[in-house]
Amino acid sequence: MGRHNIPIGRILGIPIGLDYSWFVVFALLTWMLAGSYYPAEFQDWPPLLYWFTGAVTAIMLFVSVLLHELGHSVVALRYGIPVRSITLFLFGGVAQIGAEPPSAIAEFLIAIAGPLVSLVLAVVFYTVQPLAAGMEPLLGLTKYLAYINLALVLFNVIPGYPLDGGRVFRAIVWAITGNMRRATLIAANVGRFFAFLLIFAGVWQTFGGNLGGGLWLAFIGWFLDNAASAQVHQMMYQDLLVGHKVSQAMSTHSAAVPADLTLQVLVDEHILGKGQRCFLVKRGGDAVGLMTLQRIKEVPRREWATMSVADVMLPLDQSKRIDSDAELWAALQKMDRNGVNQLPVTRGHHVIGMLSREDVITFLRTLQELGPQPA
Repeated sequence: MGRHNIPIGRILGIPIGLDYSWFVVFALLTWMLAGSYYPAEFQDWPPLLYWFTGAVTAIMLFVSVLLHELGHSVVALRYGIPVRSITLFLFGGVAQIGAEPPSAIAEFLIAIAGPLVSLVLAVVFYTVQPLAAGMEPLLGLTKYLAYINLALVLFNVIPGYPLDGGRVFRAIVWAITGNMRRATLIAANVGRFFAFLLIFAGVWQTFGGNLGGGLWLAFIGWFLDNAASAQVHQMMYQDLLVGHKVSQAMSTHSAAVPADLTLQVLVDEHILGKGQRCFLVKRGGDAVGLMTLQRIKEVPRREWATMSVADVMLPLDQSKRIDSDAELWAALQKMDRNGVNQLPVTRGHHVIGMLSREDVITFLRTLQELGPQPA
């Protein structure tokens, strides 16, 4: 979970969290439903009932979004792809899938699973409406959830990456061309096209008098354009890193500390004193573990003076490592899959350096400054 998320539990071992922006959307949606939608659909309710039904509806909407993301996640797990987390945020939800799918059919099934879940929910809520006819609040809830889940399906099947429809489109192009990279670039650029359409439509509605709806539509288009552009840039970075090894970007002067050093001395002299954040732990000249700022933060401050680095470190045989001859892009993917920011670099059985995300970013900047390689 990121630092802007509030963890609320786990489902199928997947951490579920709320981004802080969720509370803004929850409040606005509850206000809209209680102050506008439900009073127009159902007259003569007590004011408190409008607000209660609006809040329950807003919560159920995000439950629907969570089930949508779980649909993606369950299929991903079936293919052995890790799912790091599911986060509910401003635009709904996102499942952080830890690796690219192994095939076009896997991508297709993972992408289509979410809209299928939303379609099933829309059908279920529509079907139960006759049973709720005698209770207006329950009827209103089922009507809105049927409508909003169907709208979620229709929006997500737009063939613009990174929407689900864009991922389905990428899977189809991938299957036809046999080239995932080419399919990704095509899908991302199609995604940018649809993003610009949304921005244009939003601006048009804004000047037509629909200020709130127009701005919201333009904002969604802007968000999609940023996401699609990020995918294009990722492909560019991957191209730059092709053929380059971990040994070219790693730091050979990684900070090392003795295993018997106390956490308080480590913080005072190395973290605060020198600005270092990650350390190899050595005992008798051999690397035996990895120490990060995150592991220190998990220890209460009152125990820093008595606990040693060896008590808190991640033993080297339990840490994720990377060979010095591995591809840089493979190293980045490994960091993403395992949710880490650095990897010890090994040659044979010996640790010869450390590779961090910052090392890769610095190496990328150098490659960009040098310009493209001759064909």
